Amino acid sequence: MKPGLKTKSARILLPAAFWLAVWCLAAACVDQPLLVPSPIAVLRRLGELAAAPLFWRSALVSLLRIFCGALAGTIFGTLCAVLTCRFHLADWILTPAIRLVRATPVASFIILVLLWVSTGKVPGVISALMVLPVVWESVSAGIRTTDPQLLELAKAYQFGSYKTMRYVYLPALKPHFAAGVCTAIGLAWKSGVAAEVLCLPKAAIGTQVYYSKIYLETPSLFAWTAVVIVLSMLLERVVRRLLGVKGGRSA
Repeated sequence: MKPGLKTKSARILLPAAFWLAVWCLAAACVDQPLLVPSPIAVLRRLGELAAAPLFWRSALVSLLRIFCGALAGTIFGTLCAVLTCRFHLADWILTPAIRLVRATPVASFIILVLLWVSTGKVPGVISALMVLPVVWESVSAGIRTTDPQLLELAKAYQFGSYKTMRYVYLPALKPHFAAGVCTAIGLAWKSGVAAEVLCLPKAAIGTQVYYSKIYLETPSLFAWTAVVIVLSMLLERVVRRLLGVKGGRSA
């Protein structure tokens, strides 16, 4: 095994083993499964949940719902960034609204949106609202920091709008856009699951988390929480791979 691979494996396995040991110790000291279930009990319950069709349906529906919301937020965030950087009137009108969205607590938005749309659509709308300001800020920064000398060169060579966008703006925007989306996707997932907990759509991870808490099924609560964490990591990894991001930087 190469030294670099050994170091990478150690950085993953050692913290995992340490916190697993802390969990086992806490469960043994408390000795109350209702408060702190053991890792074995949680793993057993996770296996039971995975054997039921509801588990996979809830996970798939939550992923699809939140991903679609994040995609919509990314599209609208990019469009708003282009408009606010290109037109002063759009900047005056849209920028305060986007900053207001960024400053508003997620719980407040969930309750407000719940009044306006059906419960099944709330997580997607919330995910879009949380993604939009992050992508807008990242893309705006990329547009404003585009090298002016390259723009002058494109103008001198009489590049049209398409060529200027492709050869000047897109290379400058790529790292900003990728960083913004990678940051926003985790925020979209957490806020989307939180919206599910509050609005309780029929098939959703957040709904199962809420029911586990209501019925004091602590192993189920831990198991569903583990599912949320794992899916969040997988979703972020997929997005990073699609955007060509490695080690937190765009390739």
